[in-house]
Amino acid sequence: MILTILILLPLVGALVTAFVPSASLARQVGMAFSLVTLGVGVAVAIGFDRGDGMQMTETYSWIDALGIHYALGVDGLGLLMVLLTVGLVPLVLAASWRESDEEGNGGSRAFFAWTLALEALSLAVFTATDVLFFYLVFEATLIPAYFLVGGFGREGRGRAATKFLIYQLAGGLVMLASVIGFYVVSADHGKPTFLISELAALDIDPTAQKWIFVGLFIAFAVKAPMFPVHTWLADTTEKATPPTSVLLVTILDKIGTFGMLRFCLGLVPDASQWATPVVVVLALISIIYGAWVAIGQDDILRLIGLTSVSHFGFIVLGIFVFNSTGGAGAILYMVNHGLATALMFLVAGFLIHRTGTASIREMSGVERTAPVLAGMFLVGGLAAAGLPGLAPFVSELMVIISAFQFAWWAGAVAVLAIVMAAVYALWMYQRIMTGPGHEGRPAVPDLRRGEAGILAPLVLALLLFGFFPMPLLDVINPNVSDTLIHVGVEEPAPTLTGVTHEGGQQ
Repeated sequence: MILTILILLPLVGALVTAFVPSASLARQVGMAFSLVTLGVGVAVAIGFDRGDGMQMTETYSWIDALGIHYALGVDGLGLLMVLLTVGLVPLVLAASWRESDEEGNGGSRAFFAWTLALEALSLAVFTATDVLFFYLVFEATLIPAYFLVGGFGREGRGRAATKFLIYQLAGGLVMLASVIGFYVVSADHGKPTFLISELAALDIDPTAQKWIFVGLFIAFAVKAPMFPVHTWLADTTEKATPPTSVLLVTILDKIGTFGMLRFCLGLVPDASQWATPVVVVLALISIIYGAWVAIGQDDILRLIGLTSVSHFGFIVLGIFVFNSTGGAGAILYMVNHGLATALMFLVAGFLIHRTGTASIREMSGVERTAPVLAGMFLVGGLAAAGLPGLAPFVSELMVIISAFQFAWWAGAVAVLAIVMAAVYALWMYQRIMTGPGHEGRPAVPDLRRGEAGILAPLVLALLLFGFFPMPLLDVINPNVSDTLIHVGVEEPAPTLTGVTHEGGQQ
């Protein structure tokens, strides 16, 4: 029942927050529910037995004639996505404490309620073990996301929200065909079912696998986002508030790569290997394209959004090279990207609030009067660029090694993207933080204590997992090994040489 409680807590919190009499009380109630949800998420992590597969399962028949179940469970992959979600939402709410009440926005009551609703549905996605139930909550996440984008942010957000919704709905409709395909296939084997555990045991015809894979992959590529179905992302992050962009890019978009691992590799493994050459090429294009386009951006929020196209390309590359180092690196990258990008968006939000602009060319010399803000921004930028000592470096290195194991040219392209990432990160910092400042513009005040407190957990996590990633890898490795064995690839779990673990040298 603990997973049901985990989902219901923020859902109930959303309903309560929506109907409290004042914005001030709504903020307090919303934050309280998010913190209690965080506590339950930590309890799930404490009770999780690494290496023991799907755990804390709940399965109840929903529509027996169609084989539909309300089914939940958590494995290593799901656990990390759950922890990322419950950890980031309180920070997002804290960062939006006053901004959501500013003129032109929908108010704190609406923002906090929609955020909690999105958290609940995202947690349901990451714990669903029935394909149709997954599809329903997968689509339901679009409702709070649409209102968060369309109701809060800058002029033009309505158009951006509509574009976001059209892309996501189109991908979801394609996925529905694959979901129906699972029903047909399972019925042909004697009993219709949507349970992942039962579908994974079926011997699905290779042609059927390929068609199902195409439908799933298109939907997940839109969500991820990957080239060429990524164009909704930059518009959305440019027009939405930075806290909303954190929810979309670091939590909601992870559903795409989560789905590739859970459903593409887990349910149609032969088709996944069949599609590998095309997917790897698309991933490499995303890696280079996202970094290249980001370099030329003037809007800071659009720039950060486009960098995620490149980062998600790395994640997809790690998934589809089909080796243990790449798979572990991809899942680790999902966590590390969430931490680094959340830091970048939140710092950018504080900066925009102080300067009144998101234009990079209109900012200069910020570090002279706001050194703490500049320092936090630099940490986020260097993390995005893969600086050794920060968490994304480890996952990026693992994916690059796995790419070279797959093909030398794949590794070479990935290395080129690292150089490009350093260019956009350092050039952005130089243009914004250094220089004499704009004449006639007031000095930018530094972060207040509360604002620094919001960012501090992200900085600490980036440093901790940069130097000591083994707590995450201990959870990831068994999941990767099980997935690769299911696909037909048997490799030892990746190790990090020189890292002391459980009293010995690895």
